[in-house]
Amino acid sequence: MTLARTVTVHTLGHGAVTIPEPIWCTGHADLPTGYRDDIHHSGPEQVIDYDGQAVLTAELVEFPFGMRPIPPSVYVEILVPGASLDPAALEGLADILTEQAAELRRLALRLAVLRAGGDW
Repeated sequence: MTLARTVTVHTLGHGAVTIPEPIWCTGHADLPTGYRDDIHHSGPEQVIDYDGQAVLTAELVEFPFGMRPIPPSVYVEILVPGASLDPAALEGLADILTEQAAELRRLALRLAVLRAGGDW
């Protein structure tokens, strides 16, 4: 894993905690985080939308100090907005979901490389 630098994250429970920051991390807020367990790294979020509504989000995350530490992983949230669709809209949604399944597979391959010691 390539590290860009070390950063100091201020917590309410542990004070200043200095940690290595992966190059893919988008940074940490200057405000204190609640607890050391809450410290996490996150990469740029990918938002997939359909007809102006978010359908799926995915982002690279890592929680090094969690109660159960989470190594680099992809956090995915699937949002299911209610909609009544005609045949064309249903085909359009199916196309987007198919494209996103392919993107999730690409993310899985990149994550495997990262976990094996490579770069994101």
